[in-house]
Amino acid sequence: MAGARRAAATGGSPVPDLPDLPESTHFTDAADLTGFVAGLPKVELHVHHVGSASPRIVAELAARHPDSAVPADVAALAEFFTFRDFAHFLEIYLSVVDLVRDAEDVRLLTYEIAREMAGQNIRYAELTVTPFSSTRRGIPDIAFMEAIEDARKAAAAELGVSLRWCFDIPGEAGLEAAEETTRMACGLRPEGLVSFGLGGPEIGVPKPQFKPYFDRAVAEGLHSVPHAGETTGPGSVWDALTYLRAERIGHGTSAPQDPRLLEYLAERRIALEVCPTSNVATRAVPDLAAHPVREMVRAGVPVTIGSDDPPMFGTDLNTEYAIAARLLDLDAAGIAALARNGVEASFLEAPAKAALNGEIDAYLAAHLSAR
Repeated sequence: MAGARRAAATGGSPVPDLPDLPESTHFTDAADLTGFVAGLPKVELHVHHVGSASPRIVAELAARHPDSAVPADVAALAEFFTFRDFAHFLEIYLSVVDLVRDAEDVRLLTYEIAREMAGQNIRYAELTVTPFSSTRRGIPDIAFMEAIEDARKAAAAELGVSLRWCFDIPGEAGLEAAEETTRMACGLRPEGLVSFGLGGPEIGVPKPQFKPYFDRAVAEGLHSVPHAGETTGPGSVWDALTYLRAERIGHGTSAPQDPRLLEYLAERRIALEVCPTSNVATRAVPDLAAHPVREMVRAGVPVTIGSDDPPMFGTDLNTEYAIAARLLDLDAAGIAALARNGVEASFLEAPAKAALNGEIDAYLAAHLSAR
């Protein structure tokens, strides 16, 4: 995995490096698997705005803001983005957040994220945005909204990538951040906003305190998609469901520890947004071989695949799909079904879902007919 992290940080194409996992019996070799995934039309439902800053853009922003601790050298970012634990990851993440200091930075970052998504055949993404982190650093809220919306419209017109927003509360910043995020989401609601979330550390940040804010957001027509059960037990997933009215769960890594929870998620078709490399990098799971995604799938829980903070973890969505395919021993049809899971769990309108599923089906049919 370190090799994949270095490849991504230097601008290369990361390739899954999974010596402790069995090879899939459904593809001739790793290149066959990664080639199929690369061409597959996909959606991404768990990916963070600032956390998606490419090494080139991070280095460019660091050079513009030399008082930052973030290296301005692309190669040095590989070491910088190696994390001791989840707390250290958050420390590094926030240092990159500090590089986004004006509306021009916001617009550049957002558009470049879409450019990289286009290169992976990502057709649609619900990008988790934390506006409080920018407005508290002095970017006016209206300017922030205009910057992401301008980038969203340009990405659709020029790159063929449809972006939507999830505004999330940084839990570590407390109720001040919750109030401000809710104000911006409900009072300044940009056109692309579809959902409301909760991120940051889970330990020491109880979810019930955020119930009034999620109630307000849901009343305004936003969907609830909090992080839960990543570095805490299944109780935090129950809290997200009970108090925050969650419609999808970010990570949910600990959910298999509670069979009753898995049954609840499966019955109600509440998807888990699974990010394998992230879960290892933040020590939420010890290694990929131990990842609980198999138990989730066996229980009938809808699973979607995300990259979380891809350059920071030396990955991208294509790599995460290849990892998931090997963890689950999927053939081409199974990988296509995983892509359709993402479409179905998204907040796209029904006609757009049907069109995107049609693209996936056509791609699979062409692949199978060529073999």
